[in-house]
Amino acid sequence: MTHQPTIALMNDALQLAYRLENDDLRLTQLAHAGHAWLAGAALPFAVYVDGNRVDDWRVVRAEAGAWRDGKRDLVVEVRSANGLSVIHHTRAYEAAPLIELWQTVRNDAAQPITVTRIDSFALHLAPAQHDLLHFTSDWGAEFEPVRAALTQDVLLETRTGRSSKGMHPWCALFRADGAVLSASVAWSGNWRIRLAPSAQGIAFSGGLSDWEFERTLGAGDAMESPPAVIALGHSGDLNTTSKHYARVGRKHWYPRNATTAALPVEWNHWWPYRDTLISETIFRDNASKAAAMGIGVCALDAGWFGPSDPATDWYDMRGDWHQVNAVRFPNGIRAVADDVHARGMKFGLWCEIEALGRLAQLTNERPDLVALRDGEQLGYVCMGNPAAQAWAFETLRRLIVDYGCDWIKLDFNLDPGAGCNRTDHGHGAGDGLYAHYIGYYQLLQRVRAAFPEVVLESCSSGGLRIDLGLQRHTHMTFLSDPDWPVHDLQLFWGATTMLAPNALLHWGYCEWLNDHPLQQFNPRDPNLKKHQLDYYTRMSMMNVFGFSQKLTELPAWVEQRWKEHIDLYTSCVSRFVREADVIRLTEQPRRDGSGDRWAAFQFAMPAASEHLLFVFRMPGGEAQRNFALRGLDAERMYRLEWLGDDKAMEAQGHALMGEGVLFTSPEEGSALVWVKAV
Repeated sequence: MTHQPTIALMNDALQLAYRLENDDLRLTQLAHAGHAWLAGAALPFAVYVDGNRVDDWRVVRAEAGAWRDGKRDLVVEVRSANGLSVIHHTRAYEAAPLIELWQTVRNDAAQPITVTRIDSFALHLAPAQHDLLHFTSDWGAEFEPVRAALTQDVLLETRTGRSSKGMHPWCALFRADGAVLSASVAWSGNWRIRLAPSAQGIAFSGGLSDWEFERTLGAGDAMESPPAVIALGHSGDLNTTSKHYARVGRKHWYPRNATTAALPVEWNHWWPYRDTLISETIFRDNASKAAAMGIGVCALDAGWFGPSDPATDWYDMRGDWHQVNAVRFPNGIRAVADDVHARGMKFGLWCEIEALGRLAQLTNERPDLVALRDGEQLGYVCMGNPAAQAWAFETLRRLIVDYGCDWIKLDFNLDPGAGCNRTDHGHGAGDGLYAHYIGYYQLLQRVRAAFPEVVLESCSSGGLRIDLGLQRHTHMTFLSDPDWPVHDLQLFWGATTMLAPNALLHWGYCEWLNDHPLQQFNPRDPNLKKHQLDYYTRMSMMNVFGFSQKLTELPAWVEQRWKEHIDLYTSCVSRFVREADVIRLTEQPRRDGSGDRWAAFQFAMPAASEHLLFVFRMPGGEAQRNFALRGLDAERMYRLEWLGDDKAMEAQGHALMGEGVLFTSPEEGSALVWVKAV
């Protein structure tokens, strides 16, 4: 077949090129800001059949699309002698040093072919000294950094069946010359990233995990690999990659509707009224107070469903979404929703649509939906089964329509491991988890198509399924169950390496019903000071903002101060959360007391004339810290207003970027500063 010997993809920030000579596909160039990354030409993906890598690919088609809607696709189709074809996709975005790579693998042979591994990206990086940064993750311990020199083989992976239970699907390489390369696997299940340094360079690959995985493709069958995102940066600065993750995400990946455009403040009942303590009266009383405080969404979490028994436990009954606990909600859920709507707010409802509790009637009523591994129940409904997708859609449709929901919180509180290996669900014994997530994504697409104005919030035991795959199908992701202050700052620093703040939801420091050694907030504490309340609250104002408090029992001064913060968030801060680039001015704080003990984040509007600065002094931080701002016009004057505090000043851009701004604060103190060109 005749085709161009090279095919290139260029924008103002990225240089990428493939060589297609002698029917051979090789990635030959990947560069940004004068920094080239590749050691030599290499096939940009890898496919394994029956455990063996396929290498005899022959190019049969190559197409370079035009720039359209801010993106451009390159498509190269290759074929092996065994009859397997791969359509290799490369997508670039205008003005962003960021690409996506994924493959469509198709069996063109008459006989079945069993695929056992797909690497969505496979790069041969130039030899150099590199530091590797990645994040481990567990319940209440999300975004724990690990940074070290890359001197030996490293395998980053998750085997729990949830993308960020164990590790987050993201990493970054820092080179001595300042070049930065970040990679993320956009997948909600098991994934792997491999790094193997040698004198010849680094073999760097990643994609779907091959642990306990195989997919048999019949004649004409096809599958897609999860997208891998590669972002390039410079100056040794992670802000130069995270900015582009956020910009591309906002424009091309994240779902949007009128509610996410407005970013209303949320109240959720969960932590102070956990499960058995919630009731219709309590919820309505809190909703009344929420409306008076300017809150825009009231969400009913777990505790609303199940048998009409005061002691019903939410975890055991998941799956029986047709039941409403009439003891707690004697007038039903619609009456509660109508009350919330009558007060001018939106109504949210929690539902763990994938899960199956041990006492759920659904297990006996619909055994065909149950995920099994070697005959044992896994505790979830297998979305690889089309019948399960149909049941789940009808269930969510009924909840949305019958109960008047504007917001659905979709939780997932279990580890599916390698997933279902039933063979009567439409998937094979080795690809049940893969099929589940493909089916779950399809379900979410269908729900959004039917109810485009309903917000879908993703949650998984807090933050154990945070990834760029699920973020393309839900409007925001919940960061973590705990929200004590330093933990909150560590999370925000880590999560914004790959997600924009308007894709992140976390509540202010909550009052917990159950025991947690560090969740000790009590808004009625007579020793609580105003500067502490501001410190606790402003942290969660950096993303989608919410509360889980007993609103009806707040001291008058706390209620008033929170109302002021809510007004400020609605009138000013939310615009920066939706649109601004986040610049980390400090290193990551650590929940264990290590790391930086001040945290500062600059929210920079793309036009550079407006900025919002969040500053926090944690326990152990020095009494004063100077912060130099970034990205200002050196010759312009700027006015700095301390929002919520009576303070202002003016300074020239070069002084703010050079000498900076000096902050003096007590421990657990904060500042919120609006910086405007004058």
